[in-house]
Amino acid sequence: MKTKMIIVAAPSGAGKSSFVERICREDSRLEDTVTYTTRSMRAGESQGHPYHFVSRAEFESLLEKNYFVEWARVHTNMYGTPLNQLESAWSRGKCIIMDIDVQGAATFKAKYPEVSKSVFILPPSIDELRRRIAKRDAKVPDDIEVRMQNAEKEIAMAGSFDYKIVNDVFETSFAEFKKIIEALLT
Repeated sequence: MKTKMIIVAAPSGAGKSSFVERICREDSRLEDTVTYTTRSMRAGESQGHPYHFVSRAEFESLLEKNYFVEWARVHTNMYGTPLNQLESAWSRGKCIIMDIDVQGAATFKAKYPEVSKSVFILPPSIDELRRRIAKRDAKVPDDIEVRMQNAEKEIAMAGSFDYKIVNDVFETSFAEFKKIIEALLT
């Protein structure tokens, strides 16, 4: 397998987590990473799904131990990917797939240029992205303006990704995503 890492990035609310969760259920060659974060759990989430939720002090302690292969401050929280998860998946012949912010995507592309490919999920529009975030969180989050400003910066970086998909109609967009992933795994 030439591609050992598929990096999926998008602005918050564009659908990257939904794409990654579904493709992992459908293709056993893939393994998602479980990122550590300092953000609060949302409704329907639990420890280890989709994140390891830790305090800022715990996160900083892991940082000091060089536990993360990459980490970033996103919006007002910290996120980090543990190196041991990558090594474990690769030792079992799996391809890592991860949904990550654009900062992390750039770090992984730089660290693993020969074995990684990247996909950027675009929202149909900024207005639709705002609507999806408010619907997902069951209310307009306090940091919505920060997210929208970050989304515009992230969308501006979409050209640096190997593939781009507009997530307008989920099933159609997912079918396009799945076709890309299957091509990368053969």
